[in-house]
Amino acid sequence: MREAYHEELNSITEGLVEMAHLAGSAIGRATTALLDADLKLAEDVISADAKVDDLQRDLEDRAIALLARQQPVATDLRTVVTSLRMSADLERSGDLAQHVAKLARLRHPEHAIPRDLRRTILEMGQLAQRLMAQAAEVVITQDVDAALQLEKDDDRMDELHRMLFQHLLDDRWQHGVETAVNVTLVGRYYERFADHAVSVAQRVVYLVTGEHADELTTDGLA
Repeated sequence: MREAYHEELNSITEGLVEMAHLAGSAIGRATTALLDADLKLAEDVISADAKVDDLQRDLEDRAIALLARQQPVATDLRTVVTSLRMSADLERSGDLAQHVAKLARLRHPEHAIPRDLRRTILEMGQLAQRLMAQAAEVVITQDVDAALQLEKDDDRMDELHRMLFQHLLDDRWQHGVETAVNVTLVGRYYERFADHAVSVAQRVVYLVTGEHADELTTDGLA
């Protein structure tokens, strides 16, 4: 009986990892669709988000059933509750990747991002995908140091986000209002996606230590 119970807990963790991998893949493909004005790829990303939504609903159902049947306490209770919160972060990440793809679809056959910002957007997309891959790894390993490091790695995304606004506010901006809105939106999508990856890692810190990430230093000491 106890073995089946722990198998259920493990399956919830596996579901979170699958969600993270799907969200990471989605943001990578959405970035390609955006930069290449690839309508088919954009449509594929938009359609694939239903899988992330389905996984979240299934994970929630299993977690709630586990709470009702087993009434877990201590670390096990923290695992279930934290998993529910992580699943919400990951579902929202999938939505943000979908938003990037929808912007590519909206502007097709034109490019939503001007040529002089393509490199910045590419880096933001690659970084977002990498941060989510790191978050997935943290969920698997429950490595507190790696989880805390992820927040530091997110500093680069914040820097890139600021760079976009510097371009938008530059007197030499010549791409018009619509493109400025596109750039503003997509920058926010990537920045929020990265924040959700960080949030997942922070929740792992709480799961393992019982303390919030801002209460710890990178060496695990308060």
